[in-house]
Amino acid sequence: MTGSGAGPAQTTVNGDPYDAAPGSTAADLVARWCPSPRGVAVAVDGEVVPRSAWDTTVIAPGSSVEIVTAAAGG
Repeated sequence: MTGSGAGPAQTTVNGDPYDAAPGSTAADLVARWCPSPRGVAVAVDGEVVPRSAWDTTVIAPGSSVEIVTAAAGG
């Protein structure tokens, strides 16, 4: 599915509304939301996106994206 390219695509990232630029990928969102991609996992519309596919996974308008990071602690 492709957008019209007219403007930002309204998505949800970690439950918050986010206007993603047309053509934004999972890798773009990780770069925007996380200081480092280490220990990060991404799911789009409830499906985990393998790290190897982040660069090619385009975020469609209306998508729900979850970006989670591993935390050390005890």
